[in-house]
Amino acid sequence: MSDEPRATMANESNSLGLVEVKSFSTRDFRLQSGEIIPELKLAYESYGALAPNGRNAILVTHGYTSSQHAAGIDANGELGWWDGLVGPGKAIDTNKYFVVSSNMLGSSYGSTAPASINPKTGAPYGPDFPDYTLVDIITAQRAMLDALGVRHLVAVAGLSFGGYQAFQWGVTFPDAMSGIVPVVTAPNASDGNRMVADLRARFAEAPGWNGGHHYGNTTMLAFMTELRVATLKRYGIEAELAPRYPDAATREAVIQQLAEPWAKVFDPNSLIALAQARSHYNAEKDFARIRAKVLYVLSRTDKLFPPSIAPEVMAKLKAAGVDATYFEIDSDKGHLASGADWNKWARVLSAFLQRLE
Repeated sequence: MSDEPRATMANESNSLGLVEVKSFSTRDFRLQSGEIIPELKLAYESYGALAPNGRNAILVTHGYTSSQHAAGIDANGELGWWDGLVGPGKAIDTNKYFVVSSNMLGSSYGSTAPASINPKTGAPYGPDFPDYTLVDIITAQRAMLDALGVRHLVAVAGLSFGGYQAFQWGVTFPDAMSGIVPVVTAPNASDGNRMVADLRARFAEAPGWNGGHHYGNTTMLAFMTELRVATLKRYGIEAELAPRYPDAATREAVIQQLAEPWAKVFDPNSLIALAQARSHYNAEKDFARIRAKVLYVLSRTDKLFPPSIAPEVMAKLKAAGVDATYFEIDSDKGHLASGADWNKWARVLSAFLQRLE
């Protein structure tokens, strides 16, 4: 499951149809810390075709606990988290653009992460996974795009943690793209260290945690399911499901069903590793490096990144000379608005992408 869980499955019409997970790998990937990952793998999906000049690509980036499944139908029959926005004739039009959705370094959906085997020990890295940053995440993505033949990005667009990545692309590789679209997100993460400490304290109380060496121990499942249910509620899942499931008890059961598959797949060490990467993140201090046009999008009811942060972010972007536009999704779906109410901002996104051409 993703940060944009979909309760409706493959009986919904979908023009992209079944999509497959692909994999990129490179050897001896050097992190900002100087530590080297012997073999780096990134899982990804792609939609559409790359133009001969390699300049029609859009990178879409996912949220904290999400996956690379942005559009189409996966092997489990689930629609992607931005399926309403990505596909033939949609805002991110796959008849026109080559769209790459990258699973990020440290995630639990096929990329190198704490659950990967440490070649030095023959066991999962677990809590010994190397410390890394947002810059490392997007540098790995750039290596993947280079290998795919992408020469210039039309845009980088992402939600939540994916929005962090969009901002980071803008300041780290300022000439690599024409636009960035950070959605339900912010240009810094001032509470990063507290988040890491809170996660470590919470997992220390979990049965079977074993200092992070929990692999093979099934007693963590109930704990992770409970954690996921609480997270989905904080994101606004109840408002998204209410029209289809007006009965509170039925809705609670559906949320539980949405949480369980995620709890079986997502490694709690990945939650900590990604939070640690987030703790280093501050793109705001480098706004003057941004050359791309910016479409900054928030949701009216998002409690994680409330619209009240927009005026300061926009003022700092404009003070740095950035061509930036702000849009607020008028949605009651909270943090899930960009996928759940895609139709309320699709035209704005489409018009922005047309400007970049």
